[in-house]
Amino acid sequence: MMDHWEILDLYKALSAVAAGIILGLERELKDKAAGLKTITVICLGSALFAIISYKVGGADGESTRIASYIVSGVGFLGAGVIFKDGVNVSGLTTAGIIWLAAAVGTAIGFGEFFLAITFVAAALIIMYASPHLNRIFRPRKQTRSLSFSLHSRDYGQRAAILASIREQGVRLDEKKVEFKGDVITISMEAVVRIKSLPQLEAYLVNNPAILSFSL
Repeated sequence: MMDHWEILDLYKALSAVAAGIILGLERELKDKAAGLKTITVICLGSALFAIISYKVGGADGESTRIASYIVSGVGFLGAGVIFKDGVNVSGLTTAGIIWLAAAVGTAIGFGEFFLAITFVAAALIIMYASPHLNRIFRPRKQTRSLSFSLHSRDYGQRAAILASIREQGVRLDEKKVEFKGDVITISMEAVVRIKSLPQLEAYLVNNPAILSFSL
């Protein structure tokens, strides 16, 4: 097997480590679920799979068989860092970087260094430029989890309260109603115009029938 070893393989391994560190450092600095170590190992492992695929399968198209499973395999890793909390979903960017790290590692493993460098640079531009673009192109609406509590004797005001909220341009999708003792809690998903948030908060605070709310 020693005749299969080439100095180029060492360069590929070092390049995969460097690319993984570059992609993982941004996640590490933001204290995300998958940081520098995880992204680097994924990139290095993908490069190794690509090298083995090429050496075993050759350049006749068979080399893509093993490498093709990197795409599906890394999908399980990406799914593990995605979390849903109510209407909010976190971890999608980290999952995307995991996927990209695998793709970059695969490109390096097949000797496509320039291609890998190009896409790493493009990813860095996107990651560091997106906060500035978000400040310029602000979304007009947000999806929030809205819940408020009423005393059982005030439950008859439920329809009026919901109507008043909808009059402020809020789209409501009722999810559940909980009854504990004398307190009834109504939970829903609300799509709110950002400029209307202060007005909605003021209405919820000043309505005497609402015991408590979360938005």
